[in-house]
Amino acid sequence: MLYTQRKNELLDQPKTWMITGVAGFIGSNLLETLLKLNQNVVGLDNFSTGFQHNLDEVRGLVTDEQWQRFRFIQGDIRELASCHEACSGVDYILHQAALGSVPRSIEDPITTNENNISGFLNMLVAGRDAGVSRMVYAASSSTYGDHPDLPKVEDKIGNPLSPYAVTKLVNELYAQVFARTYGFKTIGLRYFNIFGRRQDPDGAYAAVIPKWFAGLLQQETVFINGDGETSRDFCFIDNCVQANLMAATADNEQAADQVYNVAFGQRTSLNELYALIRERVSKKFPPAADAKPEYRDFRAGDVRHSLADISKAGDLIGYQPEYSIHKGLDKAADWYIQRFTK
Repeated sequence: MLYTQRKNELLDQPKTWMITGVAGFIGSNLLETLLKLNQNVVGLDNFSTGFQHNLDEVRGLVTDEQWQRFRFIQGDIRELASCHEACSGVDYILHQAALGSVPRSIEDPITTNENNISGFLNMLVAGRDAGVSRMVYAASSSTYGDHPDLPKVEDKIGNPLSPYAVTKLVNELYAQVFARTYGFKTIGLRYFNIFGRRQDPDGAYAAVIPKWFAGLLQQETVFINGDGETSRDFCFIDNCVQANLMAATADNEQAADQVYNVAFGQRTSLNELYALIRERVSKKFPPAADAKPEYRDFRAGDVRHSLADISKAGDLIGYQPEYSIHKGLDKAADWYIQRFTK
Protein backbone atom coordinates (compact mmCIF):
# COMPACT_ATOMS: atom_id res chain seq x y z
CA MET A 1 0.00 0.00 0.00
CA LEU A 2 1.24 3.47 -0.87
CA TYR A 3 0.62 4.78 2.66
CA THR A 4 2.89 2.12 4.16
CA GLN A 5 5.58 3.02 1.64
CA ARG A 6 5.24 6.72 2.51
CA LYS A 7 5.58 6.03 6.23
CA ASN A 8 8.72 4.01 5.59
CA GLU A 9 10.14 6.93 3.61
CA LEU A 10 9.45 9.28 6.51
CA LEU A 11 11.21 6.92 8.91
CA ASP A 12 14.29 7.13 6.70
CA GLN A 13 14.10 10.92 6.25
CA PRO A 14 12.61 12.71 9.30
CA LYS A 15 10.96 16.08 8.66
CA THR A 16 9.74 18.87 10.92
CA TRP A 17 5.99 19.21 11.21
CA MET A 18 3.81 21.79 12.90
CA ILE A 19 0.35 20.86 14.18
CA THR A 20 -2.16 23.48 15.27
CA GLY A 21 -4.76 22.20 17.71
CA VAL A 22 -2.26 19.53 18.75
CA ALA A 23 -4.02 18.82 22.07
CA GLY A 24 -7.34 18.18 20.32
CA PHE A 25 -8.89 15.00 18.97
CA ILE A 26 -7.42 15.01 15.46
CA GLY A 27 -4.27 16.92 16.39
CA SER A 28 -3.23 14.47 19.10
CA ASN A 29 -3.75 11.51 16.77
CA LEU A 30 -1.55 13.19 14.17
CA LEU A 31 1.05 13.83 16.86
CA GLU A 32 1.01 10.19 17.96
CA THR A 33 1.52 8.89 14.42
CA LEU A 34 4.28 11.36 13.55
CA LEU A 35 6.23 10.73 16.74
CA LYS A 36 6.00 6.97 16.17
CA LEU A 37 7.55 7.68 12.76
CA ASN A 38 10.42 9.53 14.50
CA GLN A 39 9.40 12.89 13.07
CA ASN A 40 10.10 16.25 14.70
CA VAL A 41 6.90 18.01 15.73
CA VAL A 42 6.04 21.50 16.95
CA GLY A 43 2.56 21.73 18.46
CA LEU A 44 0.43 24.81 19.07
CA ASP A 45 -2.72 24.87 21.21
CA ASN A 46 -4.57 27.24 23.53
CA PHE A 47 -6.58 24.45 25.22
CA SER A 48 -9.92 26.00 24.27
CA THR A 49 -11.12 22.66 22.91
CA GLY A 50 -7.98 20.54 23.41
CA PHE A 51 -6.79 18.88 26.61
CA GLN A 52 -3.55 18.20 28.42
CA HIS A 53 -4.71 14.62 29.02
CA ASN A 54 -4.64 13.99 25.25
CA LEU A 55 -0.96 14.98 25.17
CA ASP A 56 -0.32 12.89 28.28
CA GLU A 57 -1.89 9.87 26.60
CA VAL A 58 0.31 10.29 23.53
CA ARG A 59 3.37 10.55 25.77
CA GLY A 60 2.50 7.16 27.25
CA LEU A 61 2.26 5.60 23.78
CA VAL A 62 5.67 6.67 22.43
CA THR A 63 9.23 6.20 23.61
CA ASP A 64 11.07 8.81 25.67
CA GLU A 65 13.34 9.47 22.69
CA GLN A 66 10.34 10.04 20.42
CA TRP A 67 8.70 12.36 22.96
CA GLN A 68 11.84 14.49 23.02
CA ARG A 69 11.19 15.26 19.35
CA PHE A 70 8.05 17.18 20.35
CA ARG A 71 8.03 20.88 21.28
CA PHE A 72 4.80 22.32 22.63
CA ILE A 73 3.85 25.99 22.42
CA GLN A 74 0.83 27.16 24.37
CA GLY A 75 -0.51 29.87 22.10
CA ASP A 76 -3.44 31.02 20.03
CA ILE A 77 -3.81 31.09 16.25
CA ARG A 78 -5.52 34.45 16.66
CA GLU A 79 -2.12 35.83 17.70
CA LEU A 80 0.18 36.23 14.68
CA ALA A 81 3.32 36.19 16.84
CA SER A 82 2.47 32.71 18.15
CA CYS A 83 1.91 31.49 14.61
CA HIS A 84 5.26 32.88 13.47
CA GLU A 85 7.04 31.23 16.39
CA ALA A 86 5.42 27.87 15.70
CA CYS A 87 6.20 27.92 11.95
CA SER A 88 9.89 28.70 12.23
CA GLY A 89 12.03 25.97 10.65
CA VAL A 90 9.03 23.83 9.72
CA ASP A 91 8.65 21.68 6.59
CA TYR A 92 4.90 20.96 6.77
CA ILE A 93 1.95 22.51 8.59
CA LEU A 94 -1.07 20.42 9.55
CA HIS A 95 -3.64 23.06 10.52
CA GLN A 96 -6.37 21.49 12.66
CA ALA A 97 -7.15 24.32 15.09
CA ALA A 98 -10.68 25.69 14.70
CA LEU A 99 -13.94 26.09 16.53
CA GLY A 100 -16.09 23.30 15.17
CA SER A 101 -19.81 22.71 15.66
CA VAL A 102 -22.66 24.13 13.62
CA PRO A 103 -24.81 24.92 16.71
CA ARG A 104 -21.97 26.80 18.41
CA SER A 105 -21.45 28.92 15.31
CA ILE A 106 -25.15 29.77 15.20
CA GLU A 107 -25.07 30.84 18.86
CA ASP A 108 -21.77 32.73 18.60
CA PRO A 109 -20.78 33.53 15.01
CA ILE A 110 -18.25 36.20 16.02
CA THR A 111 -15.99 33.86 18.01
CA THR A 112 -16.27 31.22 15.30
CA ASN A 113 -15.21 33.79 12.72
CA GLU A 114 -12.25 35.01 14.82
CA ASN A 115 -10.87 31.50 15.20
CA ASN A 116 -11.72 29.98 11.86
CA ILE A 117 -11.07 32.92 9.52
CA SER A 118 -8.72 35.34 11.30
CA GLY A 119 -6.78 32.44 12.81
CA PHE A 120 -6.58 30.70 9.46
CA LEU A 121 -5.29 33.85 7.77
CA ASN A 122 -2.61 34.20 10.45
CA MET A 123 -1.45 30.66 9.72
CA LEU A 124 -1.29 31.33 5.99
CA VAL A 125 0.82 34.44 6.59
CA ALA A 126 3.10 32.72 9.09
CA GLY A 127 3.58 29.68 6.86
CA ARG A 128 4.31 31.86 3.85
CA ASP A 129 6.80 34.00 5.78
CA ALA A 130 8.59 30.93 7.16
CA GLY A 131 8.97 29.32 3.71
CA VAL A 132 7.00 26.22 4.72
CA SER A 133 6.80 23.65 1.90
CA ARG A 134 3.07 23.00 2.25
CA MET A 135 0.16 23.65 4.58
CA VAL A 136 -2.54 21.01 4.86
CA TYR A 137 -5.67 22.36 6.53
CA ALA A 138 -8.90 20.95 7.92
CA ALA A 139 -11.68 21.94 5.57
CA SER A 140 -15.21 20.61 6.03
CA SER A 141 -18.02 18.77 4.30
CA SER A 142 -20.27 21.60 5.56
CA THR A 143 -18.99 23.55 2.54
CA TYR A 144 -21.39 21.55 0.36
CA GLY A 145 -24.29 23.32 2.07
CA ASP A 146 -27.62 22.82 0.35
CA HIS A 147 -26.26 21.19 -2.82
CA PRO A 148 -28.53 18.14 -3.27
CA ASP A 149 -26.30 15.73 -5.19
CA LEU A 150 -24.98 12.53 -3.62
CA PRO A 151 -22.20 11.61 -3.48
CA LYS A 152 -20.53 14.97 -2.89
CA VAL A 153 -17.94 15.88 -5.52
CA GLU A 154 -15.36 18.56 -4.79
CA ASP A 155 -16.23 20.98 -7.60
CA LYS A 156 -19.98 21.15 -6.87
CA ILE A 157 -20.99 23.08 -3.76
CA GLY A 158 -24.18 24.83 -2.68
CA ASN A 159 -25.04 27.65 -0.29
CA PRO A 160 -23.64 27.47 3.27
CA LEU A 161 -26.23 26.61 5.94
CA SER A 162 -24.42 27.97 9.02
CA PRO A 163 -21.79 30.52 10.07
CA TYR A 164 -19.40 27.57 10.59
CA ALA A 165 -19.88 26.51 6.97
CA VAL A 166 -19.19 30.07 5.83
CA THR A 167 -15.86 30.10 7.68
CA LYS A 168 -14.78 26.85 6.08
CA LEU A 169 -15.66 28.09 2.61
CA VAL A 170 -13.68 31.29 3.25
CA ASN A 171 -10.67 29.16 4.27
CA GLU A 172 -10.69 27.55 0.84
CA LEU A 173 -10.97 30.94 -0.88
CA TYR A 174 -8.06 32.36 1.12
CA ALA A 175 -5.95 29.29 0.32
CA GLN A 176 -6.60 29.77 -3.40
CA VAL A 177 -5.62 33.44 -3.20
CA PHE A 178 -2.37 32.66 -1.35
CA ALA A 179 -1.51 30.07 -3.99
CA ARG A 180 -2.06 32.53 -6.86
CA THR A 181 -0.64 35.63 -5.17
CA TYR A 182 2.29 34.26 -3.18
CA GLY A 183 2.89 30.76 -4.55
CA PHE A 184 2.21 29.30 -1.10
CA LYS A 185 1.16 25.67 -1.50
CA THR A 186 -1.86 24.38 0.41
CA ILE A 187 -4.18 21.40 0.42
CA GLY A 188 -7.63 21.43 2.01
CA LEU A 189 -9.18 18.26 3.40
CA ARG A 190 -12.96 18.31 3.59
CA TYR A 191 -13.56 16.10 6.60
CA PHE A 192 -16.74 14.02 6.74
CA ASN A 193 -17.68 13.19 10.35
CA ILE A 194 -14.34 12.04 11.72
CA PHE A 195 -14.56 9.84 14.83
CA GLY A 196 -12.32 7.76 17.07
CA ARG A 197 -10.16 7.66 20.18
CA ARG A 198 -9.72 10.89 22.15
CA GLN A 199 -12.81 12.53 20.67
CA ASP A 200 -14.36 14.43 23.57
CA PRO A 201 -17.82 13.15 24.65
CA ASP A 202 -18.48 16.06 27.01
CA GLY A 203 -20.00 19.46 26.40
CA ALA A 204 -23.00 20.79 24.54
CA TYR A 205 -21.29 20.57 21.15
CA ALA A 206 -19.80 17.08 21.40
CA ALA A 207 -20.01 14.92 18.29
CA VAL A 208 -22.62 12.21 18.18
CA ILE A 209 -20.42 9.08 18.34
CA PRO A 210 -18.49 9.90 21.55
CA LYS A 211 -21.69 11.26 23.11
CA TRP A 212 -23.53 8.03 22.45
CA PHE A 213 -20.71 5.81 23.67
CA ALA A 214 -20.53 7.81 26.90
CA GLY A 215 -24.32 7.85 27.31
CA LEU A 216 -24.71 4.10 26.90
CA LEU A 217 -21.77 3.31 29.18
CA GLN A 218 -23.05 5.67 31.87
CA GLN A 219 -26.70 4.57 31.46
CA GLU A 220 -27.83 8.04 30.44
CA THR A 221 -30.45 8.95 27.85
CA VAL A 222 -29.15 9.06 24.28
CA PHE A 223 -30.84 11.63 22.06
CA ILE A 224 -31.30 11.40 18.28
CA ASN A 225 -32.10 14.60 16.41
CA GLY A 226 -35.01 14.15 14.02
CA ASP A 227 -36.32 10.77 12.90
CA GLY A 228 -32.93 9.03 12.87
CA GLU A 229 -32.90 8.63 9.09
CA THR A 230 -30.45 11.50 8.66
CA SER A 231 -27.28 9.91 7.26
CA ARG A 232 -23.58 10.65 7.31
CA ASP A 233 -20.35 9.32 5.83
CA PHE A 234 -18.53 8.47 9.07
CA CYS A 235 -14.74 8.32 8.82
CA PHE A 236 -12.42 6.74 11.38
CA ILE A 237 -9.54 8.86 12.70
CA ASP A 238 -6.80 6.65 11.21
CA ASN A 239 -8.18 7.36 7.72
CA CYS A 240 -7.98 11.08 8.51
CA VAL A 241 -4.37 10.77 9.70
CA GLN A 242 -3.48 8.94 6.49
CA ALA A 243 -5.04 11.70 4.38
CA ASN A 244 -3.05 14.40 6.17
CA LEU A 245 0.28 12.63 5.77
CA MET A 246 -0.36 11.72 2.13
CA ALA A 247 -1.48 15.27 1.31
CA ALA A 248 1.54 16.88 2.96
CA THR A 249 4.07 14.66 1.23
CA ALA A 250 2.38 14.16 -2.17
CA ASP A 251 4.94 14.70 -4.92
CA ASN A 252 2.36 14.88 -7.72
CA GLU A 253 2.51 18.47 -9.02
CA GLN A 254 -1.25 18.46 -9.62
CA ALA A 255 -1.98 17.57 -5.99
CA ALA A 256 -1.24 20.97 -4.45
CA ASP A 257 -3.66 23.89 -4.22
CA GLN A 258 -6.67 21.59 -4.26
CA VAL A 259 -9.37 20.40 -1.85
CA TYR A 260 -10.21 16.74 -1.24
CA ASN A 261 -12.99 14.80 0.42
CA VAL A 262 -11.78 12.75 3.38
CA ALA A 263 -14.30 10.03 4.19
CA PHE A 264 -14.82 6.31 3.70
CA GLY A 265 -17.42 6.56 0.94
CA GLN A 266 -20.37 4.85 2.66
CA ARG A 267 -23.53 6.30 4.19
CA THR A 268 -24.90 5.31 7.61
CA SER A 269 -28.15 6.58 9.13
CA LEU A 270 -28.27 7.73 12.75
CA ASN A 271 -30.60 4.83 13.58
CA GLU A 272 -28.10 2.37 12.09
CA LEU A 273 -25.25 4.08 13.90
CA TYR A 274 -27.04 3.82 17.25
CA ALA A 275 -27.59 0.10 16.74
CA LEU A 276 -23.92 -0.44 15.84
CA ILE A 277 -22.69 1.43 18.91
CA ARG A 278 -25.17 -0.27 21.26
CA GLU A 279 -24.14 -3.69 19.91
CA ARG A 280 -20.47 -3.01 20.70
CA VAL A 281 -21.08 -1.49 24.12
CA SER A 282 -23.43 -4.26 25.25
CA LYS A 283 -20.77 -6.93 24.64
CA LYS A 284 -18.72 -5.47 27.49
CA PHE A 285 -21.54 -3.69 29.33
CA PRO A 286 -24.75 -5.84 29.16
CA PRO A 287 -27.13 -3.19 30.63
CA ALA A 288 -26.79 -1.24 27.37
CA ALA A 289 -28.44 -4.00 25.33
CA ASP A 290 -31.98 -2.81 26.09
CA ALA A 291 -31.29 0.93 25.94
CA LYS A 292 -33.64 2.93 23.70
CA PRO A 293 -32.85 6.36 22.25
CA GLU A 294 -35.07 9.40 22.68
CA TYR A 295 -35.96 11.35 19.52
CA ARG A 296 -36.17 15.13 19.45
CA ASP A 297 -36.43 17.95 16.91
CA PHE A 298 -34.13 18.27 13.93
CA ARG A 299 -31.15 20.54 14.58
CA ALA A 300 -30.91 23.92 12.84
CA GLY A 301 -28.25 24.16 10.14
CA ASP A 302 -27.84 20.42 9.63
CA VAL A 303 -27.93 18.83 6.19
CA ARG A 304 -30.14 15.77 5.74
CA HIS A 305 -27.73 13.41 4.00
CA SER A 306 -24.02 13.36 3.33
CA LEU A 307 -21.87 11.00 1.30
CA ALA A 308 -18.46 11.61 -0.23
CA ASP A 309 -16.91 10.73 -3.55
CA ILE A 310 -13.29 10.04 -2.52
CA SER A 311 -11.91 9.20 -5.96
CA LYS A 312 -10.08 12.52 -6.38
CA ALA A 313 -8.09 11.98 -3.18
CA GLY A 314 -7.28 8.47 -4.32
CA ASP A 315 -6.10 9.61 -7.74
CA LEU A 316 -4.00 12.64 -6.73
CA ILE A 317 -2.68 11.99 -3.21
CA GLY A 318 -2.97 8.21 -2.96
CA TYR A 319 -5.60 8.19 -0.21
CA GLN A 320 -6.88 4.66 0.44
CA PRO A 321 -8.97 4.51 3.65
CA GLU A 322 -8.48 1.30 5.59
CA TYR A 323 -11.24 1.59 8.18
CA SER A 324 -14.96 1.21 7.46
CA ILE A 325 -17.55 2.41 9.99
CA HIS A 326 -17.62 -1.14 11.41
CA LYS A 327 -13.85 -1.52 11.82
CA GLY A 328 -13.54 2.02 13.12
CA LEU A 329 -16.28 1.54 15.73
CA ASP A 330 -14.59 -1.67 16.90
CA LYS A 331 -11.43 0.29 17.70
CA ALA A 332 -13.29 3.30 19.08
CA ALA A 333 -15.38 1.06 21.35
CA ASP A 334 -12.25 -0.36 22.98
CA TRP A 335 -11.06 3.16 23.84
CA TYR A 336 -14.38 4.45 25.20
CA ILE A 337 -15.11 1.28 27.21
CA GLN A 338 -11.68 1.50 28.81
CA ARG A 339 -12.24 5.19 29.63
CA PHE A 340 -15.73 4.88 31.13
CA THR A 341 -15.52 1.51 32.92
CA LYS A 342 -12.42 2.03 35.00
